[in-house]
Amino acid sequence: MKRRCEAPRERRINPHPPRPAAPPTPRKAALILEIQGLVKQYGRGGDVAIDGVDLHVPAGQVMALIGPSGAGKSTLIRCVNRLVEPTKGTITLGDVDLTRLSRRQLRVARRRIGMIFQEFALVDRLTVMENVLSGQLGYVGFWQSYLRRFPPATVNRAVELLERVGIVEQIDKRADQLSGGQRQRVGIARALLQDPEILLVDEPTASLDPKTSRQVMRLLIELADEHGLAAIINIHDVLLAQQFVERIVGLRAGKVVFDGTPDELTERVLTEIYGEEDWSAPRKQQEEDDAEEARAAEARRVAAPNDPLAETP
Repeated sequence: MKRRCEAPRERRINPHPPRPAAPPTPRKAALILEIQGLVKQYGRGGDVAIDGVDLHVPAGQVMALIGPSGAGKSTLIRCVNRLVEPTKGTITLGDVDLTRLSRRQLRVARRRIGMIFQEFALVDRLTVMENVLSGQLGYVGFWQSYLRRFPPATVNRAVELLERVGIVEQIDKRADQLSGGQRQRVGIARALLQDPEILLVDEPTASLDPKTSRQVMRLLIELADEHGLAAIINIHDVLLAQQFVERIVGLRAGKVVFDGTPDELTERVLTEIYGEEDWSAPRKQQEEDDAEEARAAEARRVAAPNDPLAETP
């Protein structure tokens, strides 16, 4: 019996091919810190330092607080870890309302918050290493800390951090023998030894020269990125804030009057925050300082082309 030869079937093409899957909608970064309705009033009927502030900080974001003296910048930072007790409002770190914690609970919660102080808050008679290890006081018992008996892993981690911030060669020096920039680096290493989730940084460049100020700000940004940390930096230098951070919040009389990117911080906005001023003059000086720093860095690179420590601007 002969088989019939069938013509090959014609392949049909779907005139309506399926649409490609839409790219996933980017998820918003989870909030690490949420401040709602924060008020700080000193005494009954006294001065109001913080007046109804709402502030949301996503995980991993570095933001700057700017504003004139007395605007409430340092008070706001200190309310977060309750070095200053809020009068009203809530401060939520992750899923914990810090304003409702007992003293013992607060001590545990503060492990998650690294604080870098304006005046460094180092113990002058202690060495660099001892000051850094004090960042573990929230984890070890009283006698361990009093006798300076820290686990080997903690000591090794402290050495690593001192190497990272560029001050390990000063490890056995007393704190009162250090320069301002070196003391600030010790404070940064101490805060990181806590393994925090957020850094609160109070005027990190207030007593530093322009070059050291840039170095410290650059270091803070790099470390926040390396460790996946959020940070709130209270800073008086507007141009430094614009140069280094992704978000700027302006305070005036305890209220938020600006919240945006560095590019949105126009001269009109600066006038709203600080009052009338010639904002072009500081920018020109900043450009001159940047150019001078770039020339110096290039001279160091030419003089020592193979030196990995030759600094870039």
